[in-house]
Amino acid sequence: MKNIFFIFTISMALSFLTGCASIVNGTNQSVSVNTTPTKGATCSLENDKGKWYVGNTPGSVTVHRSYQDLIVDCEKKGYPKTVKSVASKTKGMAFGNVVFGGIIGAGVDVVDGSAYDYPTDIQIPMSQRG
Repeated sequence: MKNIFFIFTISMALSFLTGCASIVNGTNQSVSVNTTPTKGATCSLENDKGKWYVGNTPGSVTVHRSYQDLIVDCEKKGYPKTVKSVASKTKGMAFGNVVFGGIIGAGVDVVDGSAYDYPTDIQIPMSQRG
């Protein structure tokens, strides 16, 4: 009986040390960037966790999740520079984490960004200079 209580206690303690969303999805996310109607633009994506680049659209890049919006800045010769703010959304499992992972687990996910998601497909409209 002591062994069962010990295992249960250790299991509960470990569940409070980690966040659910960070275990399931991690802090990084792949997003694809497509510029319409043109292809071949160079884009940078930036939030408070870092800056990433897509060298040639359409393309994909792995970004660090964050509560902050993802600022997408695309350029191509003959087109005006286009900047778009892409909002992050709180994942549903972040709320369940309060119940199953406790306040500490939820706090970890909020701080490291794993509680949030960006859209996986980002469309940037670019119109040619007239």
